[in-house]
Amino acid sequence: MNYREVFNIRVIFFDTETSGLDCRSCKIIELAMLTVENGKIIEDYDEFVNIGEPISHRIYEITGISNEMLVNEGLSEEEVAKDIRKRLSPDTLMIAHNAQFDLSFIFQLLARHYPDDAYDIVKEVKWLDTMTVLKDRKKYPHKLIDGVNHYGLEKVNFHRAIDDTKALYNLTLAMKDERNDLADYIRIFGYNPKYGVSGVRFPFIKYWPQPFRCNDGRMVGEDKILPERLNQGIR
Repeated sequence: MNYREVFNIRVIFFDTETSGLDCRSCKIIELAMLTVENGKIIEDYDEFVNIGEPISHRIYEITGISNEMLVNEGLSEEEVAKDIRKRLSPDTLMIAHNAQFDLSFIFQLLARHYPDDAYDIVKEVKWLDTMTVLKDRKKYPHKLIDGVNHYGLEKVNFHRAIDDTKALYNLTLAMKDERNDLADYIRIFGYNPKYGVSGVRFPFIKYWPQPFRCNDGRMVGEDKILPERLNQGIR
């Protein structure tokens, strides 16, 4: 399946802000989804989530999201879970930066409200991690802001989910224009072998070691991208 065939389907660029790093004990406090069809943005979804418990001052410092904002403006978890379920379908490609993190949190949210269906919902969707792609394009570091700086893209207010999705959209287009191999990375997530896979390990995702490249700033050759190394069993 080539890039053009894949990206004719609906694409959702998504990002979460969370109450902490552990998807099993922490929750999503903001969810943003930028939906693109035929190259046009058709929906700009951005909602706070009232998780029914206070968030720490540290999370407020990082995200700018306060407990008052969640209580006064947030939807219930049940409403957000319903919104996610309505948008996830087999003809959808979900794109996130460090997608393992966001996918794990989305799955745990769905599991709390659709315990019998959550796994099947996320299994049927196509997932693409732009951090995995970026690691084959540039040297360390590989955060979203590093990708934006590397390609000279417009800066946004990072650490707010909706702004991150817009930056992610532009980053994906820049990487697609640079080399047309993004489809090869679908359902393939690289991970730092020093730390292993964090969050929920999903059987429908292929995980493969992807060490940081600190010294060589050049793109990895087409025969050495992570999907090729996985296919050849090269660690």
